[in-house]
Amino acid sequence: MYNVAIVGATGNVGRKFLEILDERNFPIKNLYLYASKRSAGKKMTFKGNEYTVIETCKENIEDKELDFALFSAGGDTSLEFAPIFSKIGAVVIDNSSAWRMDPKVPLVVPEVNPEDIKWHNGIIANPNCSTIQAMPVLKAIDDAYGLKRVIYSTYQAVSGAGMQGIKDLEDGLKGVKPKKFPYPIAGNCLPHIDVFLENGYTKEEMKMIQETRKILHNPDLKITATTVRVPVLNSHSESINLELNKEFEVSDIVSLLNTAKGVVVYDNIEELKYPTPLSVTGKDEVYVGRIRRDFSIDNGLNLWVVADNIRKGAALNAVQIAELMINK
Repeated sequence: MYNVAIVGATGNVGRKFLEILDERNFPIKNLYLYASKRSAGKKMTFKGNEYTVIETCKENIEDKELDFALFSAGGDTSLEFAPIFSKIGAVVIDNSSAWRMDPKVPLVVPEVNPEDIKWHNGIIANPNCSTIQAMPVLKAIDDAYGLKRVIYSTYQAVSGAGMQGIKDLEDGLKGVKPKKFPYPIAGNCLPHIDVFLENGYTKEEMKMIQETRKILHNPDLKITATTVRVPVLNSHSESINLELNKEFEVSDIVSLLNTAKGVVVYDNIEELKYPTPLSVTGKDEVYVGRIRRDFSIDNGLNLWVVADNIRKGAALNAVQIAELMINK
């Protein structure tokens, strides 16, 4: 049995952590729920027991004995408090972008690079939600054919922007002006996720590029990305265009993905079968469809990949990392 802390317990992902830990019967001895000073004192329920949320501060950490700390409280909180949790012996599994590109911190998708947990120094990073869902698919194809180039185009749900993102969509449907997004999201698409950088890309786009290279252990892989916020409540969709190093048959790609860990092929155009955000919400797996050749280049392939961004794209992946450590 293990002592577990949830940091950011009152947020969307924090609540999903609790749901998944319950569903998967994670072996918990003692559970501690942390949040900001504003949320401290709130009551939350887990497995029929009531817990009081405690403030995330040094004195409330150092008096605990912890095995795991699951973080989803923002990058600044992670930078400040993850080392404190790590110092008392907890393995921090962090859902923010704070540690992802640190060369001393593993960036892990359990179905893809489980071996990387071996070299952690107390902190393991959870990749970006849009990166996570692409990885099981790309890893299988990369192993068999080699990836030459990757083009990401994403259609990302408002739940990826937190509770205020959800509220902007709900308010926008009533004609209320947005507070989270720079423009209305209801009936609209915004090619703008996170801040713009000097190179013209957004931070979200660069996350996908850099994280993909790190997870696949291929720092020179050619990748580009355009990330778009769409008026969908939950689950991200991605159009992924690949250029492979080897010739392939589409039927072989389908067979390959049918055996890939954490992947469900849902692809039959005669029966209008393809993944949608509504159909995959609440599912653990990454769904892939519209598998077809890109005739405009040699060895080109198009894919449509959809997954629950709060579940697999955040909370489930972190819990799977903890399970992986227990099993190892």
